[in-house]
Amino acid sequence: MSRTIVFGDIHGCLAAFNTLLDAIQPQSSDTIVTAGDYVDRGPDSKGVLDRLLELEQQLKLVPLLGNHEEMMLAVLERRMEPYGWLNHGGVETMESYGFNGDLNCVPKSHIDLMKRMPSFFETDTHFVVHANYDAQLPLEEQPKEMLRWVKITEILPDPHISGKRAVVGHTHNRQGEIFEVPHLVCIDTYCYGGYWLTAMELETGKIWQASPEGVLRQATK
Repeated sequence: MSRTIVFGDIHGCLAAFNTLLDAIQPQSSDTIVTAGDYVDRGPDSKGVLDRLLELEQQLKLVPLLGNHEEMMLAVLERRMEPYGWLNHGGVETMESYGFNGDLNCVPKSHIDLMKRMPSFFETDTHFVVHANYDAQLPLEEQPKEMLRWVKITEILPDPHISGKRAVVGHTHNRQGEIFEVPHLVCIDTYCYGGYWLTAMELETGKIWQASPEGVLRQATK
């Protein structure tokens, strides 16, 4: 039976990502949805994007665009000065590429991957966005600012007009815990801050978690 598994914000934590993939053992019939923010803050942003490119060849991967990829793309395409991005984890990202003053250290395959990242994913029962949503608007009409930047601690949205349950990232829980209400679950559990990378199977609610060092946590659900 095929599964749909959503990963929270990875933020360069490749060891945790690999550990969860090893534990989950995704098959070609499965769909892996990553909720955005693959880069910045953690130690191996380059390695995470390389791993996503590998997964694309093996199964159905839906890598959503996070606000950190949005910033990185804007800097690489010279649409934004680098300082804001560098202050939000971009320094660690460029170090993972061996940056020596030339932005061309980021391969075209990584730029192309970020350019084709969608803003949302939905099934018959759930939808996934990086950050937040307007409860009264269809997913295809959502403002980009809401989808990628607004934390649920700023605005906790009402149930969506679709009746589907939301799965989001972006708002990290500083205790490393999943935040859950009946219509929404946030699975950004602060991996880069020393807690957990979380993955959740939509069909069953099963949870997997791993530490930044790649140690699997006992199932919490």
